[in-house]
Amino acid sequence: MRVDGREIPVTGNLLQPLIRRTSDIIRVVLAAVWVAIVVAASVITRPEWLALERSVSNIVGFLNPDQSNLVYLVYGMAILALPFAILLELIIGRQWKLLAGYAAAGLTAGLLLSITGTGLSAPKWHLQVPDRLDTFLSQFLDDPRWIAMLAAVLTVSSPWLPNRPRRYLWFLLLAFAPIHLVVSTVVPARAMFGLAVGWLVGAVIVLVVGTPALEVPLDAAVRVLAKRGHTVTRFTVVHPAGRGPLVLAAAIDGPERGLVIEMYGKNQRSFGALRQLWRWLTFRASETAAIHGSMHRAVEHRALMALAIGDLGLASSTPVAVAALDRGWMLHAHTMPKGTRLSEAPVEQLAGVWKSLDELHQGQISHGDLRPTEIRIDNGTTRFGGFASAEYGASLKQQQSDIAQLLVSTTAIFGKEPAVSAAIKTLGEQPVLAAASRLTKSALPAGLRKTVPDWKGAMSAAREEVRKQTGQDRIQAEQITRFTRNQIIQLVLLIALVYVAYPFISAVPTFFTQLKTANWWWALLGLAVSCLTYVGAAAALWACASGAVSFKNLVIMQIANTFAATTTPARVGGLALSVRFLQKGGVGTVRATAAVALQQAVQVITHLCLLAVFSVAAGTSADLSHFVPDATVLYLIAGVGVGIIGTFMFVPKLRHWLNNSVRPQLQEVLGELADLARDPKRFSVIILGCAAITLGMAGALWASVEAFGGGTTFITVTIVTMIGGTLASAAPTPGGVGAVEAALIGGLGAFNVPLDIAVPSVLLYRVLTCWLPVLCGWFTMRWMAAKDMI
Repeated sequence: MRVDGREIPVTGNLLQPLIRRTSDIIRVVLAAVWVAIVVAASVITRPEWLALERSVSNIVGFLNPDQSNLVYLVYGMAILALPFAILLELIIGRQWKLLAGYAAAGLTAGLLLSITGTGLSAPKWHLQVPDRLDTFLSQFLDDPRWIAMLAAVLTVSSPWLPNRPRRYLWFLLLAFAPIHLVVSTVVPARAMFGLAVGWLVGAVIVLVVGTPALEVPLDAAVRVLAKRGHTVTRFTVVHPAGRGPLVLAAAIDGPERGLVIEMYGKNQRSFGALRQLWRWLTFRASETAAIHGSMHRAVEHRALMALAIGDLGLASSTPVAVAALDRGWMLHAHTMPKGTRLSEAPVEQLAGVWKSLDELHQGQISHGDLRPTEIRIDNGTTRFGGFASAEYGASLKQQQSDIAQLLVSTTAIFGKEPAVSAAIKTLGEQPVLAAASRLTKSALPAGLRKTVPDWKGAMSAAREEVRKQTGQDRIQAEQITRFTRNQIIQLVLLIALVYVAYPFISAVPTFFTQLKTANWWWALLGLAVSCLTYVGAAAALWACASGAVSFKNLVIMQIANTFAATTTPARVGGLALSVRFLQKGGVGTVRATAAVALQQAVQVITHLCLLAVFSVAAGTSADLSHFVPDATVLYLIAGVGVGIIGTFMFVPKLRHWLNNSVRPQLQEVLGELADLARDPKRFSVIILGCAAITLGMAGALWASVEAFGGGTTFITVTIVTMIGGTLASAAPTPGGVGAVEAALIGGLGAFNVPLDIAVPSVLLYRVLTCWLPVLCGWFTMRWMAAKDMI
């Protein structure tokens, strides 16, 4: 590179990788979305759009036919001349290399819209086009191929055109929509589609060939540094431009022998804006700093924070220059970092590292990205670099994040015990314990996670070591993001619940009308019988846990369990709540898990035995095809089951999980079953409790059927409850909403129960056994949480 008569060698590749050209990628994505919107609007809602366009045209269409023809004629001439005007601008600007991209964009866009089933021809649209302006120029104005070609060549050429001609040309092209409305005609959908396709084609070509923003203005950087007394003699690329800046090492004739040059282009600006927007949307307000209004302000903030930290004697480098360069680039130059990397320091230096961080916080400054590469040791003094996330006037949460980040970095280098010990000795036990709650993926910046190879292991080890050295039973992770994963899953499930339950919700008015004819004594009996299921479930779990917890509290927990089980698929929330309650009651984790698994195993065995007994007692061959899957579905389920078994057999990680996690619990359950066989009293309590659950649910449904006139026996209803409930339990909706109702109504219909009795009976049954308990369960669970029982 030659600058002002001097030859300055540049070593390394300055070109930004294709996948890191954020601005160009965003342009392609927006163009693709626009194509999808135009297609959807043309196919799905085109009649509504036509009506709207006619209404708007009647309002703004103030020209008479002769004036409309004149406007249309003049605009048609402009559209015909537009590609030649673009070509002339490129020639005047001596952009010879761009002519190939110009031609490729025009030909590609035109050919794409000329492809039909019979070959290359003009596309056929079903929309009628006014023939009042059927002229030679109107064929160009309404031809989607011509519009697509114009949009493509203008998109490719725009980055290389001067600002004023570029704006005029885009205004001229996009004016075809309002001009159609002014001359009282409907905007042709095919022309809008051509505009969208042309923009997409041009955006893809721009992504491939690049823009002027990819040309790094190193000559301007050399002149800026020369004005500040630093004469550049050589550039070496340290890190190519990507998500972060283009980093170069500059050899200097001046006060410093070398400088670090950071160059920020338009792609870094786009990525930074997206990152700021994403953090603002996903993180809590207290977790995000003020948004920078421009890239200039962001780079300037970084340099100012380096000066502020340098005043404390804790900065590893000093800013030399910040300047705006050509083509939207920003320059940030600073001295070479002082000292050696933290990874090369002895473990005795740990106390000094934590002391320097404490001094930084005493100065009301947080770093925000304490990755190991940004921490250096200079003659026993710890210095920091990389201040892109640093903040002055830091909040307590930001300081805690710094401590958590440094815990991970030092644990990865020196080990968990010395890292945590040095932190507690320097900062105190309480600040380290509070910061340990932020040892989560969300709280760790992406740069640190990328720099530390095993950051997950280091994070877990640091958190466990803090818990151990502070004597805590458990460290509760703090919520960093606005929404947790569970909240997002619950939102999706809620939407699915509303979708599935809508047919039954629509039947609620009829249900309330039918309630006037119900026998309320039977309804009260059903409520009382359903309450017995909580006593039975508590008794079974109490016996499975060998009486290690209070039976009364277990009954209360079963009420809360209805809320946890109903709001999660397959009732997994209820199982987790049971395990948690047993743990709080003093039962070990493995023992609590085994007790819950034992209850579920006995529940399944009891359920199947009762089903066999009642099926024999029914003595009928009822038509169960309403809720029994056909052979194809059964074969599909069997095939999926075989595939899952094969996957667990051949995937090492899954096989390891089975051997180390599932197998010990399974052995525990089998051992408990063997012990039950030798303890008849305990065995009887568990069996009776599990039977009470199944028979109580069946009794509630039978009472609900009797409340609306009856028509079947308790044995029949028990079979329907067990088979229908079992099939509906596989439904992915919380509490089996929708699936349970459909299965039970179909089951009652299979036993010749009239539909006008089956539907209100099932809805009443669900109110008694699901919706009322869920409401009570929510309040009960909050009370138990306040009492530290769960």
